[in-house]
Amino acid sequence: MSEPPLVVALRIADPALAERLGALLSDVPGLRLAVPGEPADAALVAAGAPDPDAALTAREAEVLALVAEGASNKLIARRLGISVHTAKFHVGAVLEKLDAASRADAVAQAVRMGVLSL
Repeated sequence: MSEPPLVVALRIADPALAERLGALLSDVPGLRLAVPGEPADAALVAAGAPDPDAALTAREAEVLALVAEGASNKLIARRLGISVHTAKFHVGAVLEKLDAASRADAVAQAVRMGVLSL
């Protein structure tokens, strides 16, 4: 008895790229592309594409904008009327959601993803 095929979803905003990948993957034995809305065993996501599950909150977007200006946690706290601890927490959440290693990396990632424009 053969195994059921592995169902893979393509989460790629660029239609041309999605079509090319779909064509390449359509002939792979043991693999089937998911139709829109169908649960999948795995997903291919284009590099730099925002993860919908990791969307920034409105407050995190404000914090990111201040980080892009070079603001410290203390300045972020003062500007937003929050504690330094809360500012530090929000900066950490932004770094995590953007999979960034530093503040500068977070800004660069956000710009690449279209989350932030400078």
